[in-house]
Amino acid sequence: MAITDIDQYAHLTDADVEALGAELDAIRRDVEEERGESDARYIRSSITIQRSLAAGGRVVLMFSNRKPAWVLGTAILGLAKIVENMELGHNVMHGQWDWMNDPEVHSSSWEWDTTCPSVQWKHSHNFVHHKYTNIVGMDDDVGYGILRVTRDQPWEWWNVGNPLYNLTLGTFFEYGVALHHLETEKLRKKEKSYRQAFKDLRIIGRKVGKQAAKDYLIFPVLAGPNWKSNITANFTANIIRNYWAYMVIFCGHFPDGAEKFTVEEYENEDQPRWYLRQMLGSANFRAGPLMRFMSGNLSHQIEHHLFPDLPSNRYEEIGVRVRELCDKYDLPYTTGSIGHQYFQSFRTIAKLALPNALLKATSDDAPETASELRFAVREGVQNHFGVDPVTGRRRGLRTALRELKNAPVQAAG
Repeated sequence: MAITDIDQYAHLTDADVEALGAELDAIRRDVEEERGESDARYIRSSITIQRSLAAGGRVVLMFSNRKPAWVLGTAILGLAKIVENMELGHNVMHGQWDWMNDPEVHSSSWEWDTTCPSVQWKHSHNFVHHKYTNIVGMDDDVGYGILRVTRDQPWEWWNVGNPLYNLTLGTFFEYGVALHHLETEKLRKKEKSYRQAFKDLRIIGRKVGKQAAKDYLIFPVLAGPNWKSNITANFTANIIRNYWAYMVIFCGHFPDGAEKFTVEEYENEDQPRWYLRQMLGSANFRAGPLMRFMSGNLSHQIEHHLFPDLPSNRYEEIGVRVRELCDKYDLPYTTGSIGHQYFQSFRTIAKLALPNALLKATSDDAPETASELRFAVREGVQNHFGVDPVTGRRRGLRTALRELKNAPVQAAG
């Protein structure tokens, strides 16, 4: 099973968990007290950059009958859509800039340039996903209702299409996000009525219609005789944005080390353990300033899950302190190159197209998902919880994983 006892899995005592929570609370207070004009300048500058890119791309595409103009205009417009989606839409609607009391940059008024209605996204993402992060059966982002991404999800015959579903989702990611609010898993389990689903679908339909009219009617008409090439450019720019958003999000949620959890673990959860679940259930990828900006600073997915409503431009400095806490409490800080993180995510999606009987590891000891029982499957690694009797130091999760890797395998019983 996925993790049922997060304290035992992390090899932390009650006092450790409480102390960790207090230190993370302190980080939040520090950032809230420090945010000010420099942060406001950052988001306003980001908006200016995005709008300049969008306007520039649209102007160039007025001459899209010429191939160089089509390529350049499409690339610029694709960048504009990425910035709007990742650094602006996603983060503004998380309430990261509500403290400015600026109606233009407020979670209650922002409507982003994608097919998912903001009102639905704020429920399915801000509330459901961030509250129930990686809890199997509660967080619909665990597979998005179509992908099998953990062995805790029972294998069904249609899971053989996992790689194909993955490609389709990446290509049309904005539509996958839009349909996410329909909660197909609840429909299958009859926990949600089709009447409510059709109501949600009408709201989605109106937003899809507005987006289609903008990209495939209004701007092509403005392009005059170049309307056909303008349509293909707009479509391609949307695909560019879709693939980038998909890759960033998958790299933060599905590589090895982004653990899954059970409902039983959640039932006794307090704020410090919610923090701990976010740390163990998320993953980062290494990025410089430009890639951080292009990813909406979601290269720091761990920090985002800890503090989803703090300004995204602060995640880099927050990350330094979070990593120090991971070292202090001997917890993993899951990160790697974007290519490495995506490779692990895709490998998981591809192999979980197969039933568990054809896979080597178990749900307790697999690279992509594990439980506290993983420390009991090999000799000599059963007693990591608490304090090492020889050194007097607390054994942490990183130490346990390192020793587990080197321990001899028990005979199967």
